[in-house]
Amino acid sequence: MIELKEVTFSYDNKQIISNLTLSIKKGAKVGIMGESGCGKSTLLRLMAGLYRADHGTISVDGESDPEKISRKVSVVMQSPMLLPLSIYDNITMGHNYSKEQLEKVIKMARLSSWVDTLPDGIQTYIGDRADELSGGQAQRIAIARAMCKDSEVLLLDEPASALDSENTKSVLDAIMEYAIDKTVVHVTHQLKHLEGYDRIYVLKDGVLI
Repeated sequence: MIELKEVTFSYDNKQIISNLTLSIKKGAKVGIMGESGCGKSTLLRLMAGLYRADHGTISVDGESDPEKISRKVSVVMQSPMLLPLSIYDNITMGHNYSKEQLEKVIKMARLSSWVDTLPDGIQTYIGDRADELSGGQAQRIAIARAMCKDSEVLLLDEPASALDSENTKSVLDAIMEYAIDKTVVHVTHQLKHLEGYDRIYVLKDGVLI
């Protein structure tokens, strides 16, 4: 499902990823760990088609063009981008989803208890002050967005970083329940968040060990 062959990537004249090769089978659950600043998030962005490798090749489900790759994956970044629109619009991003599907992902992303308290529910306008939402609320919206896109590949960059300990396990369990038949790559610095994964790599000096 995901193939990286001799991938090299530099940023600001500093090499972040060095001649990295990785093969991930369809449906596999793979974790990537490493010290802060080691390039874990950069590697995820390369897999998502958000960055283009300096050298080497990256393919996802047979596609190697970054723009086409980005259409094939769902991504939850550590600092999700929210637009000055409603919660509904931030989840659907202009796509039409059924009411049943929306209700399902809102429940799985653990948004229901918060959304139900809002006067306009899911149609509540976030406005120009989206940064005033709690980190957990913003992260849940991003998780619901990724679930709605329903891609075969789910890429996670510290998806529980803004959640308290009480909600972390329930949200991660919900993600794994949703992605049971999907290919998952999860970047984190916490080993306990990768319980049950098929394989865990450590990124060090630009290579996986």
